[in-house]
Amino acid sequence: MKDKDVYILGIETSCDETAVAIVKNGKETIANVVASQIESHKRFGGVVPEIASRHHVEQITMILEEALTEANMTMEEMDAIAVTEGPGLVGALLVGVNAAKALAFAHQKPLIGVHHIAGHIYANRLEKEFQFPLLSLVVSGGHTELILMEEHGDFKVIGETRDDAAGEAYDKVARTLQLPYPGGPKIDQLAKEGEASILFPRAWLEDGSYDFSFSGLKSAVINTLHNAKQRDKVIKKEDLAASFQESVVEVLVKKTFKAAEQFDVKQVIVAGGVAANSGLRTALEETFADKKFELMIPPLPLCTDNAAMIAAAGTIAYEQGHRAAWDLNANPSLDIEIYSARSNK
Repeated sequence: MKDKDVYILGIETSCDETAVAIVKNGKETIANVVASQIESHKRFGGVVPEIASRHHVEQITMILEEALTEANMTMEEMDAIAVTEGPGLVGALLVGVNAAKALAFAHQKPLIGVHHIAGHIYANRLEKEFQFPLLSLVVSGGHTELILMEEHGDFKVIGETRDDAAGEAYDKVARTLQLPYPGGPKIDQLAKEGEASILFPRAWLEDGSYDFSFSGLKSAVINTLHNAKQRDKVIKKEDLAASFQESVVEVLVKKTFKAAEQFDVKQVIVAGGVAANSGLRTALEETFADKKFELMIPPLPLCTDNAAMIAAAGTIAYEQGHRAAWDLNANPSLDIEIYSARSNK
């Protein structure tokens, strides 16, 4: 006899996307609605937290109604409400958390807090089932981490950024090149048109370390531009972008491959907004081709922030019996290992 299907409604408001989704059994997206704020923040060159929060307040009810309409379902059919509790912008997180608590209370549904990065990892499960142990390369604006998973809901950080995350470095270099926000995709596009003719540093750090550091690379790019300007020398933006991207990608890919070998994983999955970067995707596919590790990279719509990933991660927590109390609060600096330990009690 088939077990009852589980429908989780997910809410994501950690930064500048207001998103609501409904996921069936943690693997099938029934509805996934995202309202982007890029146009609102573009004139400021980055996300303005107060503006992001206000947009979430304006959008959350409409996005919820749109997701339910798209799924042709009602709140009564939901088994639980999952919401990003952190990390992220505190004001933005609070909108989602309070919306989820109100829904859960009004409809008497279980409430589940989800770690944002756990959500990015579980975006991959919407495409294919996990095989453990697995290694996840998390690359986003605020995070660059290598996370080992021995089972569902178990997250062990084996490498993390010591300064700038990869996405943060992309954004800062983009601003230096006077590229419009968001800068990461613009650098990726420029890199396709240029040659990696400038040798920028690679921060390998100590032997055996899986940590990352991109602050020195960012400074090297800025210094190269300033020195060229002082000498009235013109550097093609395309070549600089290609050289910068080659440095970032080489470090990410080589450290990921080395960790996959050391920990003898079955799968290597990529998560986070920078997973949409074409240079990184191509390098990973070439490096892991015909290797014993299965490489999983989510489709582009699941790389950036969305609520389907939160519902997918929330499904695991729901099935493992985890529930949030009514005092659930936004936690802008929530640690994934603390979240993992709490979830595995």
